[in-house]
Amino acid sequence: MGWVEFTTVRDEIFGRAENVWRWRGGESMVGRTGHNLLVRPRDYQHDALRFIADFAVPFTNNQAEQDLRMMKVRMKISGAFRAIDGARTFAAVRSVISTARKHGLNILETLTQPPDGIITQLQR
Repeated sequence: MGWVEFTTVRDEIFGRAENVWRWRGGESMVGRTGHNLLVRPRDYQHDALRFIADFAVPFTNNQAEQDLRMMKVRMKISGAFRAIDGARTFAAVRSVISTARKHGLNILETLTQPPDGIITQLQR
């Protein structure tokens, strides 16, 4: 399916959804979750679907959520950290790993350097 066919199908789907929205009460539903799910993708379709046409744009722009995910997984597995120092150490190591990955560095080499070496390498 090419871009033209994709946009045609997408516009048809949004048109059908708007018809259902009007049939179900229309204006009285403004601001509700269903209305927002209809309006936002339509109004911001070029921004929301930019990753399809421009491969330099990531599929998601929520890097912060991805960075925090490992912390949440760790908490689910172990239940919680036993001490605040352990949580801070884990967060610091995850931060270094995430930053090294974003810089395209070898993570294992980065983690085996002394702290001053890590800081110098990540500041480049």
